Amino acid sequence: MDRAALQGLSRLCALWAALLTLFPCGAQGNWMWLGIASFGVPEKLGCASLPLNSRQKELCKRKPYLLPSICEGARLGIQECRSQFRYERWNCLAAAAAPSDTSPLFGYELSSGTKETAFIYAVMAAGLVHSVTRSCSAGNMTECSCDTTLQNGGSANEGWHWGGCSDDVQYGMWFSRKFLDFPIRNTTGKDSKVLLAMNLHNNEAGRQAVAKLMSLDCRCHGVSGSCAVKTCWKTMSSFEKIGRLLKDKYENSVQISDKIKRKMHRREKDQRKIPIHKDDLLYINKSPNYCVEDKKLGIPGTQGRECNRTSEGADGCNLLCCGRGYNTHVVRHVERCECKFIWCCYVRCRRCESMTDVHTCK
Repeated sequence: MDRAALQGLSRLCALWAALLTLFPCGAQGNWMWLGIASFGVPEKLGCASLPLNSRQKELCKRKPYLLPSICEGARLGIQECRSQFRYERWNCLAAAAAPSDTSPLFGYELSSGTKETAFIYAVMAAGLVHSVTRSCSAGNMTECSCDTTLQNGGSANEGWHWGGCSDDVQYGMWFSRKFLDFPIRNTTGKDSKVLLAMNLHNNEAGRQAVAKLMSLDCRCHGVSGSCAVKTCWKTMSSFEKIGRLLKDKYENSVQISDKIKRKMHRREKDQRKIPIHKDDLLYINKSPNYCVEDKKLGIPGTQGRECNRTSEGADGCNLLCCGRGYNTHVVRHVERCECKFIWCCYVRCRRCESMTDVHTCK
């Protein structure tokens, strides 16, 4: 083995040593950490040392080729959570720093039973469906590909037929259930059963969001560009669109009772006859005060967050700073501008300066 290869191997070993200190073998089965391992997860190192529970490790051993899709699904979920809440008091960055022990990626929010818990579970489950389904359509899997149920037929009267490669979202949903859903019968304690039932429901709500936003794409065939015949296939929406739907579900989430009998029901007695739909996001406990730092719960507060002085929305200084007011300081920007190509052969630019007011919460 040459010197360059040895150096590369030593770097890889060092990276994995660092990764294993982040989530040792006894970690809380928190697969979400895979979404922040920017250097990826080499399949050759196996599943035993990854932050997975025993069921997930077993599935990983049987289907190691799915590891890249699992990592990508976690990355999609984390990225979309941060994008949807970037201007909110809770901005999905509670665990941006590396853990010092076996703490879960989202810290307190992952087990608090709040609206934030509901969104995390839904968006992560949706990310896994989206990633696995994309890999199937791209031909990266041996046991799944395009949706074979949509390869024949169509509507002759309307002049179109199924063709192309429809995304097999049913396989993605099946794998997401197999990988994430933990049977309620395997838990002990009333509180843990209610929370698990809530999490399982929100997992499914995330998967339903992917299925609900499937769209029909078509390509025209005909003489001189006419659309006499169309070939159509089903495709998933962008994950950003799925994230927006889940954020809307978060805003209209349903609070449920902390007592579970045969099924979950709404907390308010006068609303219990209103059915709970499978695409609703559910929560048990009200959200904490994200305005003020709480080190015990790992809540950073909003002090020092940048806000928009003129906005009336969630990113506005009035709401984001929780009425504490804000500080204003001037930031000087220097950049190249008015660049021109000079013959021959270089580019000449001016040096432009601008001053911007930046507002941060007190």
